[in-house]
Amino acid sequence: MNRSSFKLRTVILGLIIVIVFCMFSLRLMSMQIVDGASYAQEAKVRTSVVQTLQAARGEIVDRYGRPLVVNESCFDIIFDKTMMIKGQDNEIILKMFDLFQEAGENWIDNLPISETQPFMFVEGAEGSVSRLKKFLELQEYATVEDVMLSLIERYELEDYPEQTQRLVAGVRYEMEQRGYSINLPYTFATDVSKKLVTTISERSDVLPGVRESESTTRNYVSGEIAPWLIGIVGPIYQEEYQQLKETGEYQLNDLIGKFGIERAFESELRGKNGQRRIMLMNGIVEEVIDEVEPAPGHTIALTIDKNLQAVTQQALADHVQMLNETAEPLKGKEAEGATAVIVDVKTGDILAAANYPTFNLQTYNQDYAQLSQDPLSPLMNRALNGTYTPGSIYKPGMAVTALAEGILEDRYSTVACNHVYTYYQDYQPRCLGYHGNINVMDAIKYSCNIFFYDVGRRLGVESINRYSSMMGFGQPLGLEISSQSGQLASPELSASHGSEWVPGDVLQASIGQSETMATPLQLACYAATIANKGVRMNPHLIKSIHSYSFENVISQTQPSIACNMELDEEIFNIVTEGMERMASYWFADYPIRVATKTGTPQTYGEFTNSTFISFAPADDPQIAVAVVVEKGGGEVCAPIVKNIYDFYFGLDQSSSIGAEEQLLLQ
Repeated sequence: MNRSSFKLRTVILGLIIVIVFCMFSLRLMSMQIVDGASYAQEAKVRTSVVQTLQAARGEIVDRYGRPLVVNESCFDIIFDKTMMIKGQDNEIILKMFDLFQEAGENWIDNLPISETQPFMFVEGAEGSVSRLKKFLELQEYATVEDVMLSLIERYELEDYPEQTQRLVAGVRYEMEQRGYSINLPYTFATDVSKKLVTTISERSDVLPGVRESESTTRNYVSGEIAPWLIGIVGPIYQEEYQQLKETGEYQLNDLIGKFGIERAFESELRGKNGQRRIMLMNGIVEEVIDEVEPAPGHTIALTIDKNLQAVTQQALADHVQMLNETAEPLKGKEAEGATAVIVDVKTGDILAAANYPTFNLQTYNQDYAQLSQDPLSPLMNRALNGTYTPGSIYKPGMAVTALAEGILEDRYSTVACNHVYTYYQDYQPRCLGYHGNINVMDAIKYSCNIFFYDVGRRLGVESINRYSSMMGFGQPLGLEISSQSGQLASPELSASHGSEWVPGDVLQASIGQSETMATPLQLACYAATIANKGVRMNPHLIKSIHSYSFENVISQTQPSIACNMELDEEIFNIVTEGMERMASYWFADYPIRVATKTGTPQTYGEFTNSTFISFAPADDPQIAVAVVVEKGGGEVCAPIVKNIYDFYFGLDQSSSIGAEEQLLLQ
């Protein structure tokens, strides 16, 4: 090949390359400049979106199938980022404020700063305030002014009035907390009226990205009935989501159980979400590409009797009010909180677990700040987590121990009570009376301290605690939701906080004083153990779990024995007779036989609690009851227990349960 031929070919190849390059350049120019708007418009108007289909949360009913928590259909207002105009968030939010304020409806705002000036952190919301500061990368000592300045800068609110800054910041902060994104819409408001939904729909041209969504809301139909047991659902916090996201079943805008059954049985109640993929054309659904239906959660039947629970709560409230109005100072007038637990002797079913004061699950979120600051602690589940010195209600258990260990040979064995116990030279505690030679049944009836000082000293604290443990004291009860274990007085416990155990300490432990503490649930189980001749059943709150529609039984709790003391039944017959003798003070003419024991433990300096255990019928026990009235003084709780028995045994015909209701879950 000569040089001129090679040069020609090179020129031709170069021209071809230039021509191809020019063609591509022209086509690219056409796509970007001439047809760019068309392509951009097509990309904007045709989109694919994956939507989550929320599963219906399982409902909660009582032992007879009566509803406690149900789902109700409602409309939510959501922000859809796929249709929201970038940079217009604040203006859209302001328009929504106007519509909602005009309609008198509320939107979601969990910012822990007061909505009116002067701005302050919300009382009782320390955890939320701490999360807010951490989110804004501020120090814990940052003031509310520091937080507001950070929010204003973050959400570009400098040109708005201060009041508006606070309101918009509340929504923008919540949007970030809920993970607002193209694939995750933000719920601006829940359970909105149909009228407001229509108004928003009519103004869709000026509210791009705002739309309604059919949803369900949790309706706590009996809001004040056992709220501590049922619990509530709430939003997922960022720190919770870090763990939950690994399951692949939660999104930041989901709700989750926060306490009680709602939390403990989250996995059963939640169900499984579905999803659908849809194609949108100009914001309108063009087609559903695929869809997976959600599976609803399971319905949970509790062991509690809704009506018995209501009667018990009312009895507590009435009794405390009566003491406040009529009792003498230091004898019940200062009574504050109260609690009662009722268990089925044979099965361990918790039929009621009541507290006073109470609160309403329906208004829990609105009332939380006030409730958390209330000195009477209405949010505290006294029945399961309150620990109390039992006082003299501990004595029947001491009698069981003394008879079992042979310290008392039989029902006729006596101890001499001369008002002062003189065994120790340096410690000589007293009895409230002079009882002379007294047997175990009358010692229970008259609550003779000297009798139990003496048998307790002879038993020793190790024997006392061994039997007390079998009766449920100081033991975790394995309940489905959180409950305390209490404690038993002992040398080891004293040493753990730097105190010295001395011989005289066993005397106070023997009458339920010293450092022995128990929950009302433990006290009810203890009373049931005596009633059940030494067989302690495992207490439980779940009767059964069903499919959402109640068509299938998923599981059913079977009664189980926690401890069988394997003692002679005569021991419990003797103790029961003593408790019946005590009951004669208040139940002498009652149509069924009742066994009781009272206590007045010193716990608040000059104040005393009032404690009470009972079971009935004494000759064939069905239920056991434990009651504690804080600062109840010397006043006994018999009126509370009488109201409970009146209802349970149908003696109060106006509130008895019908046979049809009792068969619903059998």
